[in-house]
Amino acid sequence: MMRSLATDEAHKADICLLLEGTWPYVRGGVSSWVNQLILGLPELTFSVVFIGGKRDAYPQRRYEVPANVVHIEELYIEESWQPHGRKSGRPKRNAPGDQLLSLYRFLHDPDVPDESTGEALLASLAAGKIDLDDVLHSHENWDIVTEGYRSHCSDPSFVDFFWTLRSIQAPLVMLAQAARQFPKARVLHSISTGYAGLLGCILKQLWGCEYVLSEHGIYTKERKIDLAQASWIGEDPMEALSGGIDSGTGYIRSLWIRYFERIGLFTYRSASPIISLYAGNRQRQINDGADPTRTRIIPNGIDLQRWSDAVAKRDKGIAPVVGFIGRVVPIKDLKTFIRAIRGVVSAMPEAEAWIVGPEDEDPAYAAECHSLVASLGLEGKVRFLGFQNIQEILPQLGVMVLTSISEAQPLVILEAWCAGTPVVSTDVGSCRELIEGGTREDQALGSAGEAVAIADPQATARAILDLLLDPTRWQAAQASGLARVNRYYGEAMMLACYRDIYYAAMENTEWLVSASNYERSFPETPTPQRLEPMSMRG
Repeated sequence: MMRSLATDEAHKADICLLLEGTWPYVRGGVSSWVNQLILGLPELTFSVVFIGGKRDAYPQRRYEVPANVVHIEELYIEESWQPHGRKSGRPKRNAPGDQLLSLYRFLHDPDVPDESTGEALLASLAAGKIDLDDVLHSHENWDIVTEGYRSHCSDPSFVDFFWTLRSIQAPLVMLAQAARQFPKARVLHSISTGYAGLLGCILKQLWGCEYVLSEHGIYTKERKIDLAQASWIGEDPMEALSGGIDSGTGYIRSLWIRYFERIGLFTYRSASPIISLYAGNRQRQINDGADPTRTRIIPNGIDLQRWSDAVAKRDKGIAPVVGFIGRVVPIKDLKTFIRAIRGVVSAMPEAEAWIVGPEDEDPAYAAECHSLVASLGLEGKVRFLGFQNIQEILPQLGVMVLTSISEAQPLVILEAWCAGTPVVSTDVGSCRELIEGGTREDQALGSAGEAVAIADPQATARAILDLLLDPTRWQAAQASGLARVNRYYGEAMMLACYRDIYYAAMENTEWLVSASNYERSFPETPTPQRLEPMSMRG
């Protein structure tokens, strides 16, 4: 086993993980992957910075903290614009107007800032040249914001514009102030762009270390989806997605979108390597400004040994149970699943559906889903089970269904196959490639289910019924899923790739990652020597 390199007092940990809204407070998805990474590399020590929105949204940790996590910090974005106890009349320095103007222009200017402008702003934030008092209370920032409103805005009220700018600016400065207090690590690793990615850019400036980025989903794309649906922005939601910031319509919504695009660009310019799970997301990263030579693909992998007895737990035959496993939130589009079940039950009265996942992240949406079940007359057919041990649940399902409107490479699909459960999924992220195979050799294994269009309950219902009512097809899909996950998606290679990246970064040597995990020809157990350089398909 490799030893940790964090042996001197200057570094608290080998790797500092920067996490937004995930581990250790949220179960499943990316959080499961983070937990897998930490546990899978016990020879390395980790520090963690958790970034959340509201503190009270994360009342308790959902994962035990492993022994190799030696430090945890928590930051909450909402607290950046709350009062900070400044006493009236206290002497205050003159705020740095040029720095504040640079911050404003970076967030507002329609033209993409050049790299030197972004670097200069990052350096200012890292050096503490702008503080929260400057942003929240200074005459200089007030003058900049009011002049910006007079010059550029015709539609939103000044109050909306002012509070949007304050909500955008303050977290950046708060992150920079907090970063100067963190204990050092040898390597930074952010698991998204966004606030976590921005913090990584600032810490890289402060620590002078290597910075790794992994994106499971594309953060800016997911924020655009969220913002398009956001009821707290009183504008036409679709106008913002067509670039309404200069027309006056959708201005505030578009300003938020631009903000997340800009801090995503910050991250792409700072990080190396920039890792995605599959070719489609790699291309999105490149389109959004990532240097192609820095990008790499490392698919998710799962602990096959942990699932070795899952198929044996299945009863004989095809269980008339359709399962949804995931958070009950809008991006998972549970309503399409529920509407599909109405069609399934109409054709197959003995069928039932289990919804397995937490409902506390968006209680209002969860309540709407419960109401939809009642309005469709499915109370006796659809069961909300909350959080469950999916190793016990998956062998009881006939089909596992994913109706998300955005995904990357869902671990739950791989887990379903380990349990011998065929999958119906929306055609998002890598889901079609997972189900049908990516390479010619992979496709020869056959389809492990079916990919359907987004928000199409009729097509989803048909795909479910085609599997449940056709034992030959169901058995072929089960065999394909088992073969595919065992051949291509074990966690050993994934962990070997990250171990290689981490040690190269700590030793300040060129990072070399195997292409074979994407090209689907790797052995189940990686060889101990350094992996070969990656070459990728477009």
